[in-house]
Amino acid sequence: MTIIYRCRHCGQTIGKLEQKVVDTTMLGFDQLNKKELEEMIHYDGNGDMQIQTICENCEHALGQHPNYHELDYFIQ
Repeated sequence: MTIIYRCRHCGQTIGKLEQKVVDTTMLGFDQLNKKELEEMIHYDGNGDMQIQTICENCEHALGQHPNYHELDYFIQ
């Protein structure tokens, strides 16, 4: 199984983990509620896990423009 971290705003791949067995508590998933899990984690047809997160560039842009938090997508 591959765990792929992608930015939810720009789509950039932030990182990948190649694991046969995954301890979700080590990844911090146990800290998320059900709604957060549903929003952040998606599975591909091949079993890979896609994690929606935020990259440094988009985090910086949100810090510089707080009104962007109101938008679902701020990158066109």
